[in-house]
This record gives sequence, structure tokens and C-alpha cells, in this order.
Amino acid sequence: MARIKLKKLEEFLQGIDGFEDPKILLEQYQTPPHIASCMLYEIQSQYGDLEEKVVADLGCGSGMLSIGSFLLGAAHTVGFEIDPDAASIFVENATEMEIPIDCILSDVTRDLPESRFGKAFDTVVMNPPFGTKKNVGMDMKFLEVGIFLARTAVYSLHKSSTRDFVKKSAIQLGVEPKIVAQLRYNIDAAYKFHKKKSVDIDVDFWRFQLPKTDF
Repeated sequence: MARIKLKKLEEFLQGIDGFEDPKILLEQYQTPPHIASCMLYEIQSQYGDLEEKVVADLGCGSGMLSIGSFLLGAAHTVGFEIDPDAASIFVENATEMEIPIDCILSDVTRDLPESRFGKAFDTVVMNPPFGTKKNVGMDMKFLEVGIFLARTAVYSLHKSSTRDFVKKSAIQLGVEPKIVAQLRYNIDAAYKFHKKKSVDIDVDFWRFQLPKTDF
């Protein structure tokens, strides 16, 4: 059960400021409030993986999933972000909304593996780079880090065209993959090379269940 209704959650998330100057090499696209709210609401209402949980948000950007996790009752939320400009917007959003969440400036694929954060979080949420341009395979690197950090489950978005590969890779990493929902991800034109005002991408919303262990 979620502590606030889906519609109210989306209204809150619509007030979050996005990237001022998005960086193409980091594939910076703001997670749409509608998708973020649906993701997080499903995580809590169906699996109870947010309320009273310690949550990590990898590649947190301006804080969409971090703030949403807090609003759904997370005990503590930590965002990890490589870009100082995005981290600054994250802090501004959290401060303006009076939300006590943390943002750590970090290259998650280099700094976190084998770090002190191993198994420090109940739940990991993320909307990783899909791996276009010069970032091929980056989404799976994020997944590996998420699995290292999480005790219970990792939730992530991946392009539907990579579905078979994601499933196979997840099984090899020792987690149980499940598609929670299939989404149409709307990306608004944010860069000069974009010729259309917006593009819809077929995206899978995954839950990766970690093996049960005693802590």
C-alpha cells in the first residue's frame, strides 16, 4: 500500500526542476513525472520496497526518483550522480521541497563497486543511460552496481529492444529478472541534433530480485 495516491505523487514530481544544460555524453534526459510516479507507485504498492526502506538512486540527475521515493515513505534516500551541475539541481530541488535526502557526487561505475556501500541499501532504483552514442553497455554496468548495493531488489528501465539480452545478463549475475511493465518513454527534444519535438521509445520496467540472505 502506498501512503499517497498516484495522482498526488505525479503532481508533486511535476514541480521538480530538470536539467538546465543537459549533457549528451551522459545521456541526460529527465525521467518524465508520469513514468517516474508510475514506477515508484508500483514498487511500493505491489512489492513494499520503498516505505521504511533505505533506497539508492543511481544516476539520480535532478532527483526525480529520489524525491519520489521519499514521498512514498523511504526511511532514507541517497542519490549518486557524476555531474556536478545535475547534483546542484538535485540539492536545490530537495531544499525547495524541504525533503531530507542526500546526493553524493560519484561515478557509480568506478567509485561504488567494492565500496563501503556494498549491500547498504534495501532497494536500488534507477533510470540508467540506455547505452547509445559512446555509452554502449552502460545500462548493464549500472545494473551490476545496483546488484552490488542492494539487499532486496533493483528496479530499472531498459529499452525493450534489449529485452532478451537484459534477461540473460541478469540471470548470469545471479538475480531473478521480471518485467513489471512495458512503457512508452517520451523524450522531448533537448539537443541540437534532435529533429523531432519528441520521440517515443519502447521501454521495459524491470524488477531484479536478489537471492534471499540473512543480514
